[in-house]
Amino acid sequence: MENNQQESTKNKLNFKDSKYATGRRKTSIAKVWLKKGTGKIFVNGKNFDDYFTRENHKIQILRPFEIINQSTEYDVNSKVVGGGHTGQAGALVHGISRALLKFDENFKPTLRKEKLTTRDSRSVERKKPGRAKARKSFQFSKR
Repeated sequence: MENNQQESTKNKLNFKDSKYATGRRKTSIAKVWLKKGTGKIFVNGKNFDDYFTRENHKIQILRPFEIINQSTEYDVNSKVVGGGHTGQAGALVHGISRALLKFDENFKPTLRKEKLTTRDSRSVERKKPGRAKARKSFQFSKR
């Protein structure tokens, strides 16, 4: 128990003088704190490699840093709530991009060109009455 507590406090970095931004996608919300550092990324207290198991999610999260050619310049601490892993990864990317803009406004044209600062507004369409799902009908029977 003591060893586990020591390990978790060792993983946490001091984010007192950091920039904060919120990222959203579908029903996921990511609260992101960004500061100058060595390239460590924590999601809900875990290393992002342990939290996200799919390789495409890991690549997607590192994308904002690779676009600005500073993959090991910043440390990220984030809290992600809601949705699934894909939505959470998208929300994290959106939050990281917005936090990077607070550090340096010169990143805006490059991040905007890759559409990382824009919130992806797509979400699940609501179910309508008299339908099986949002658009799917019940099976039709002539007789």
